[in-house]
Amino acid sequence: MTNRVHVATFLVALALTTFAPAQTFTTLYNFTGGSDGSEPWAGVIQDPAGNLYATTSFGGDLNCDHPWGCGVVYEVSTAGAETVLHSFSGSDGEKPGTPVARDKAGNIYGTTSYGGSFSDGAVFKIDTAGSETVLYTFTGGSDGCHPDQGLVMDKAGSLYGTTVGCGSSDQGTVFKVDSAGNFTLLHSFVGQPSDGGAPAWGHLTMDRSSNLYGVTSGGGAYGNGALYRLSKSGTLTLLYSFKGGTDGCDPLGSVLQDKAGNLYGTANYCGSTGNGAIWKVNQKGKEITLHSFAGGTSDGCNPYAGVARDSKGNLYGVTSACGANAYWGALYELSARGKLTLLHSFDWSDGATPFAEVLRTTEGTLFGTTWQGGADGFGTVWKYVP
Repeated sequence: MTNRVHVATFLVALALTTFAPAQTFTTLYNFTGGSDGSEPWAGVIQDPAGNLYATTSFGGDLNCDHPWGCGVVYEVSTAGAETVLHSFSGSDGEKPGTPVARDKAGNIYGTTSYGGSFSDGAVFKIDTAGSETVLYTFTGGSDGCHPDQGLVMDKAGSLYGTTVGCGSSDQGTVFKVDSAGNFTLLHSFVGQPSDGGAPAWGHLTMDRSSNLYGVTSGGGAYGNGALYRLSKSGTLTLLYSFKGGTDGCDPLGSVLQDKAGNLYGTANYCGSTGNGAIWKVNQKGKEITLHSFAGGTSDGCNPYAGVARDSKGNLYGVTSACGANAYWGALYELSARGKLTLLHSFDWSDGATPFAEVLRTTEGTLFGTTWQGGADGFGTVWKYVP
């Protein structure tokens, strides 16, 4: 009888082992630093067929205004084949470090931090034939300069974004560019203590009422950054000012909103150990620190990217450093109960220093990029299947 129990137990264990889904990390593409692009700072978006789209900050046309190339917009197929959709020359944009947006027709939109007519950045469109149109060139005046965040699109096809500098107080701006390239200044940041300043990384978030949400790395009541809402009518409200303690400081990246209206994001520094934090702000403006990164080899540190969320409330993201290999960053899951698990630690050979937010599909697959590392050291596009 005892032997039968042992055999039955073994067979159950064998079945679980055989049929349990394997967690797999795959490097989909290694950038070579040449015409294919170099150093992707931005995360990816996906079309209905599963193809990925994003930008690299350098590479492409090595004869452009920058000796390392002015960057590219690229597509990576489900099989890992890369296609360069556009190489920037400088006059049409330079150093695109932000994610792109895509409309239903397949046109791609984005920003470049530099280049354009005044070298202060540009808003661009690439149609399905690969033709690029500069929709707007920043002048470096009241309109802002150096758009270091990507774009979000409304139902009418208008684009919304931010600049990290210039504007009325050199603290950056929030802007709108319509499909015809007409520019509207929505807000100029003035910094501490009544406003935010210097928004960077990720992109704005828009709710169903067309209110915009974002974070600024500076400003706020304490000078450590702020979470804000810009209403459809143009009124800016500071929802939370980071104190620079356990709540975090220098918040970067996109803000995520759940169905209840709670907002989530990360802070690059501070937290209980100074290595950054994951935070939540409820509808009443109360901030909860969900996790303080401890650094070292058992945790991540210094996230530049916001988080993705599944239907159970688990959060997913990357840190730019730390992880099991100490230096090169990590992919993590933070459970709804607050337990952090390192899903993958980068080791340079498969990528290093992930700056960009992860894309999570409805099936739970995660996609992302690393700024450095990979086979040639110029960054990667990766995939993680839970």
